[in-house]
Order: sequence, then C-alpha cells, then structure tokens
Amino acid sequence: MELLATAGPALMEALALILQPQQIGFLVCGVLLGLVIGVFPGLGGIAGLSLVLPFMFGMDPVAGLALMIGLIAVVPTSDTFSSVLLGIPGSAASQATVLDGFPLAKRGEAGRALAAAFVSSLFGGLFGALVLTTMIFFARPLILAFNIPAMLAVTLLGLSMVAILAGRIPLKGIVAAGLGLLAGTIGLGGPGGSPRMSTYDTPYLLEGFSLVIVGLGIFAIPEIVSLLRQDRAISKSGTLGRGWLDGLRDWTRNIWLSVKCSGIGVMVGMIPGLGGTVVDWIAYGYTVQSAKDKSQFGKGDIRGVIGPESSNNAKEGGGLVPTLVFGIPGSASMAVFIGGLALLGYEAGPHMVRNNLDVTYTIVWSLALANVVGAGLCIFLANPIARLTTIRFTLLAPFLFMMIAFAAFQARQSLGDLVALMVIGLIGIFLRRFDFSRAAFLIGFVLSSQAEAYASQFYQIASSRMRQGGFEGVLDYVGTPLVFGILVLTVASVWIGLKQGKHVYGNDSTPVGAKRAPVIFMLAITLYVAVSVWNATTIGFAGDKVFPLTVGTVTLVGCSLLLLRMRRAAEDDAIFADNEQGGEDGAAPHGLWATLGWFAGLLALSALFGFIIALAIFLLAFFRVRAQVSWERTLLLSASAITLICVLAGSLGRDFPPGLLQQFVDLPWPLT
Repeated sequence: MELLATAGPALMEALALILQPQQIGFLVCGVLLGLVIGVFPGLGGIAGLSLVLPFMFGMDPVAGLALMIGLIAVVPTSDTFSSVLLGIPGSAASQATVLDGFPLAKRGEAGRALAAAFVSSLFGGLFGALVLTTMIFFARPLILAFNIPAMLAVTLLGLSMVAILAGRIPLKGIVAAGLGLLAGTIGLGGPGGSPRMSTYDTPYLLEGFSLVIVGLGIFAIPEIVSLLRQDRAISKSGTLGRGWLDGLRDWTRNIWLSVKCSGIGVMVGMIPGLGGTVVDWIAYGYTVQSAKDKSQFGKGDIRGVIGPESSNNAKEGGGLVPTLVFGIPGSASMAVFIGGLALLGYEAGPHMVRNNLDVTYTIVWSLALANVVGAGLCIFLANPIARLTTIRFTLLAPFLFMMIAFAAFQARQSLGDLVALMVIGLIGIFLRRFDFSRAAFLIGFVLSSQAEAYASQFYQIASSRMRQGGFEGVLDYVGTPLVFGILVLTVASVWIGLKQGKHVYGNDSTPVGAKRAPVIFMLAITLYVAVSVWNATTIGFAGDKVFPLTVGTVTLVGCSLLLLRMRRAAEDDAIFADNEQGGEDGAAPHGLWATLGWFAGLLALSALFGFIIALAIFLLAFFRVRAQVSWERTLLLSASAITLICVLAGSLGRDFPPGLLQQFVDLPWPLT
C-alpha cells in the first residue's frame, strides 16, 4: 500500500523529468537511430543497443534511459518497412507480417499496409506502456506462476500455430516444423554438451545456427531470387495504391482485433525467454482462427498485418515487466538493456522499484512517447519509402543481398555465416517451390532451443518427484490451473487450425507437374531426417538425445506418411505442388540456377579476396551484365552500395568477412 500511495507522485515526477527539452532530444535521437536500425533487415534492437552502450558512461540517467527506450520502442515499428516492402523480415518480431504485408505491396497497396501496421504498432506500444504502468506492482504473482511445466506448455502453444500455417497438406506443415526443430538442435547439446544432429565434426556447426541467418535464409533469399528472376518492380501495378488514411480506416474497423493481439503481446512479453521470437506467430494464429472469412490470409489480408504488428510492439511493455520487477530479462534485447541500466548506476529488480520509482516510471513515459514519435515518423515516411516497390527490382537486389549478407556475418564474424545463409536460403527456395510452410519451419527453429531446455528440466524435476512421491508428486507439480488452461488452448488451437486452416488458402490451386521433382525432394528430406534419428541414437548422454530423438522420430513418421500418400495419389494431386510448373516462377524469364549463380559467385569471390573486394567485382558485373545499365550508372550504383556498407560497418564497429588473400597480404580496413 505504501508503494501504491507513492505511485501517483512518482508518475508526475517522471513525466516532468522526461518532458525536459534535453531529454526529449535524446528520446528523438534514440527513435531516429531505432528507425535506421530497424529498416536494415536482420540487425534489430540488440545491435542498436550495443551501439549506444559505450555512450552510457557518465551520461545523465534520464537522458540515457530516454535514448535506450527510444531505440527499443521503435525498432519493432520500423522493421515493418522491409517486411512489407521487400518480403524480408526486419527482425524476429516481424516475420509473420511478411505473410500478408508483402502480398499487399505486390498488389500495389504498400502505403495502406504500412499505415495500418504503424497505427497498430502505435496502439500496441501505448497499450504495453499502460499495462507496464499498472503491472509494476502486481506482476510478481503472475510471473512466478509460470513454472517449468507452464513454460513448456506455452512453447507447445506456439508450436500449435503450425496447424494454421500448415498449408493445403497438413502433413507438410508437420514435416516442415519438424525440420525446423531438428535444425534448432544442430550443435552441442544443452545438458551434456554432446555434438548432435550430424555436425560431422564441423567447428562452425558445433555452435548451431543463428536465428538471423535462418530467418533471412528461409524468407529473404527465396523472395529476392523469385523477384529477381521476374525482372520487374515488386508492385505489379507500378503504383502505391491507397495510402495511410485507408490504413487508418482498416485499423479502426479491426480495433478489437488490435486490442486482443496487444493483450497477447503483453502476456507473451512478460514470460522471460519468449518475447519477440514467438509473439507475432501466436497473434497471427489467433487472427486467422478468429476470422470468419479466411480466404485472403497469406494473399494480402490487412488483418494479417494488424494482428502481428499490434502484438510485437505491445510485447516491449510486457518484456519490461520481468526486467524491471525481477531483473530477469524478458528477451535478448532486455538483457542488453539491463547492462545499460548498470552503466547508468541502476540495478534492475525489486530494489529499483522500491527505491527509484521515479526512474522506473521515466522508462514507462519514455516508452509511451517513443511509440508516438516513432509511429508518427513512420506514417509520415510511409508513402515516400513505399515508392521503393515501384523501382525495377534488378536494381534493388544487389543492395538487399549485400545488406542481408552483412547482417548474417554478424552472427559469428565468419565466412561460414555466408555459407550457412546460402545453404539455408536454398532450403527455403525448395520449401517455397514444393509448397512446404516456411513459417512452420521457422516456428520450429525458433522454439527448438527453449522447448528442449524446458523439456529437459521438466523431465529431471518430474523424475525426482516420481521417485520421492510417486505419481501424485508429479501430478501436483504439473496439474496447476495455469498449465491446464494453456494446454486446453493448445488443443483448441490445433483442432481449429486443422479444421479451418485450409480456408486460409481459399480455392486457389497450386501448379502441379510431374511427380518426379516433388518425390525426389521428399526423399531427400526423409533421408536427412533418418540420418538425424540414427545420429541421435548414437549420443551417449541421455539428456542430449531425448529431444532430437523424439522430434526426429515424429518427423520421420510424417515423412513416411507423405511418401505413402505420394505413391497412391494421382499426378494432379496438390501433394505434388511445384511452383516451377506454373504461376510467377514458372513464367519467369530468368532461370533459378542462373540467378543463384550470381550469389554463389559473390560467396566464392569472398572466400578468395574478402567481402569488400568481392562485392566490388560482383556489383560491377551484376549491374553491367545482369541489369544491363550503362557504365556510368554501374559505377555510381556500385560506389553507392560500397559506401553505404562501409559507413554502416564503421558506425557499428564491425568488420567484413576476410578471404584467402587476407592471409597473405596485410590490407587496411575495410579490405581486411
């Protein structure tokens, strides 16, 4: 009650602090930096916060908090640009936005999609700030209720979204999700550190794959290659269509959807370890399940933008609850934020809430104001930036591939990052070609590590309770109302998804051709899964083998059932979907392998000469030969691209992938 009595004065004192002109200036600087960071695919809030951390030393605490919160709040808003305009997830929190935002841009309605997204983000951010304000005192019992079984149940709820995203053939969605889960278990096992999942003693694979690389490879590479093969602008109509007023009307018509998805964002954000990696998928799944007409989802339904965008901004307010109340980071970016608080002289946790309530509420006000400023700037810039969709894509593709290659390299600072990007990109291309759900694959990968961690901890604790108290001891541990409620939601989600998920694709038919190519791809998947299962059986430590063995076995069963159905199905069955037999890909003037050859050439040149020298050669050849522009434009575009990447790398203090040349010749930066 004493804390409650001081809440009102603390709120007003915090508002007076943040409204000082100097603090507003730092807040706007943070917002502008977050806008720039968010626009570049794959960087996200962690890179931005890492950039500003060195400036926290000796900084005024309120100014430092305004700078960091301004950056954190606006990244989930600005990353929408690349998700909608280019089909490239700007960050982990904007992956689901691609599913309907990018088709809207291709229809010439980029301005409408962006405006609806930004209004939804603004509402979600303010909703999250409001909840954070009230939950600072009341969150403790709720957060503590999420024990290991509840966390595992929430993870299963996230996986249940696969039912909605499975596509026309549910078994394909299950297999895609299983592949994602298996990809997430590549590397050293958590409990015992055993090398797993056919790493073949490759040092790079021992650390597993980065989410940035997998997200960019599964979504960005296939879309870039597809658009490049068609050699036209992203927008088929060449116009921007309806603008931000129409996006605002769309949001107004779906305001209750925005409210509900904002609530989902706050709740998921409050659970430490989940955050932006899954919240947009849960919100998208709810959006589809709650819709009466599902025929346009995946093809440009504005509700598929409003739902995820409302949730991913609201989750920032939710993520600050465990961060500020307990000092437990709600996400990876919150972990960096805690480090920034320490540099400003504060320790996140109960001590801060009790003794520095005004500073705590400064964070709340900063979050609210940053969302207003950030969304306003994004809405103002929506139509000008949306004009990117009317530019011939052949001129944009080299810039995009350069940016995602740079973002991927930041995972390990190794040439292996680029190799992994190309390999996973190739997997994404084949998943897209044969109508496997790339979203299901990504959900599986995202949830793999935490699902395994929670499953391992649950197994150990449940085994101990079984030895001590028998089955009743395990039931007392698992059978809480919270766990039961989440499991009921999960079962309902799967049932509704399997029953109604087919309506997401309406009556559209996929191109089908000969059986040979789909069957060969399915056999390759089955072979990999079988090898992975065999590999899991050879692991000596039981704690490292249970999860991959279970997932691999289920996936192998799914592969076997698919192959059995392929054997019995007619040649025109949807199970033999092959986008190379028709549609945009089938009619593309440029071949798949010839297009991939350009990017493979950049990779090979990087291995020989280092990234910058290879990039210069690649750009000159690409613009002159593939894009067929004049030498003057070729030189101008190539110089602009190299200047852009060098300025970005220099400001972030990053290096570029070295090649064989750098082992023999000492070159200055950025050629090192």
